[in-house]
Amino acid sequence: MGVASLVLGILSIVIGLFTTGVFGWLGAIFAIIGIVLGAVGRKNPEKQGIATAGLVCSIIGLILCLILYIACAACVGGAAALM
Repeated sequence: MGVASLVLGILSIVIGLFTTGVFGWLGAIFAIIGIVLGAVGRKNPEKQGIATAGLVCSIIGLILCLILYIACAACVGGAAALM
């Protein structure tokens, strides 16, 4: 579960940095799933390090996706107000 959490965390960071719109929400969903898997994976003492890394990456990806989505929505709302 730790490896899956790490993969989803990295994917959410990449999606958050390089895409907008619908894919921003997809990145947030990946991050939420990664957080759950990372929390469950930390119970296994053999792979606790990978699960912790996945948990951290997923949290960073979630914050990044949500901040960039809010910024995008604010820009679109501001542009719509000018028209």
